[in-house]
Amino acid sequence: MQVAHADRFFEQVKAIADRIDKAMIESLAQALAGLREQGGRLFLLGVGGSAANCAHAVNDFRKLCGIEAYAPTDNVSELTARINDDGWDGVFAAWLRVSRLGEKDALLIFSVGGGSIEKQVSVNLIHAIDLASERKAKVYGVVGRDGGYTKQKGDVVVVVPTVDDGLVTPHTEAFQAVVWHCLVSHELLQVQKTKW
Repeated sequence: MQVAHADRFFEQVKAIADRIDKAMIESLAQALAGLREQGGRLFLLGVGGSAANCAHAVNDFRKLCGIEAYAPTDNVSELTARINDDGWDGVFAAWLRVSRLGEKDALLIFSVGGGSIEKQVSVNLIHAIDLASERKAKVYGVVGRDGGYTKQKGDVVVVVPTVDDGLVTPHTEAFQAVVWHCLVSHELLQVQKTKW
């Protein structure tokens, strides 16, 4: 009998859960606790499905963890005005400049590939990471594949293991949610209980 897609998909989910770097997730929890303690802000950056994950995660980090958090993709008017006038590649860096990104702050990148200079993919994330480096802000991430530019330049980056080259995007975006929910329920971070 042929293995159904759902069976294969969930076997891969189990494999990813077994292989993901839990020590790196713990390091990220510690880093975020330190960010909150020093009064830093968390800026979540992503595109596509990862942008939607950023919106949800901003809610959780603010409400459950008391971390001041923002996602530029939540302000569609500003985002599209900047894209229209100045282009897509610099949209996040421009937004972060106006937000006065500083050394107390951090980026949290959600991305399937983490950005690539060579392939010119997610260049907007690359420029944001470069700005963070210039301003001595931290760079965190939950990314897929080999982690790309985010992994190369980031401070604490969780890489979702690749178990199937054809399903990198759904697994990475799904595990972004798993990782951030692990973080917002972590005893180092959660300050507000959930009702359920």
